[in-house]
Amino acid sequence: MIKVMVSGCNGKMGKELINSIDNFEGFVLVSGFDFKDIGINTFPVYNNISQISQTPDVIIDFSFPVCTLEILKYATKSKVPIVIATTGFLPEQMSRIKQASKFIPIFQSYNMSYTINLIKKVVAQIATAMPDSDIEIVETHHKNKIDAPSGTAISLADAISSALPYDTSYVFNRHVSNKKRCKGEIGFSSIRGGNIVGEHSVKFFGEHETLEITHSTYSRSVFVEGALKAAKFLVSQVPGIYNMDHLINLKNIN
Repeated sequence: MIKVMVSGCNGKMGKELINSIDNFEGFVLVSGFDFKDIGINTFPVYNNISQISQTPDVIIDFSFPVCTLEILKYATKSKVPIVIATTGFLPEQMSRIKQASKFIPIFQSYNMSYTINLIKKVVAQIATAMPDSDIEIVETHHKNKIDAPSGTAISLADAISSALPYDTSYVFNRHVSNKKRCKGEIGFSSIRGGNIVGEHSVKFFGEHETLEITHSTYSRSVFVEGALKAAKFLVSQVPGIYNMDHLINLKNIN
């Protein structure tokens, strides 16, 4: 059995993971970590890394950047692999994650959905086949999401950008400038409202037609499944940074 600690265990995704983990064979929840101690959990929950008394086999982190970096200190010191599903990191914070990967295996993804990561490959292929198209990305999330655009939207743009034979630029605030669209721009639009889990659309505009690829997430359970697949993969890896591409290219992960 793989012993799991859930970082951010009192948040929406942390609770979803905790409520679902028993449905997945080979995993057992042993503890949680969260800055908020709401006192209703039936397992040990720590809010200070110095208090952690049992070492898990893997940590799954669905929290926020400051919390992630705190549990990362523990993971690095205790040599525990960590799956980071948190988004919204600043460049300096990303550097700290990269530094920690020299000592422990780290799996990081902007979106734990296996399917959305397949779509990254699809939109990259479309961009290659339609290099003269104008590209816009529209993403919609619940009203409590902090970062905009989403990390997933950025990762879709990165996949497209890496496939194109020319330099691209990302445009987040088109309203601040009065000028025509330039070649190589990838525009972003972010919508926040209600309780929608997530929707991402990539639009390729040609002179006479438009191609649109849309992915909609109806349940947070897809992120739980992806995170546990990542955890199962990660516990047998050497130190380094891993992502969903490693799972997509791996034939026997269940």
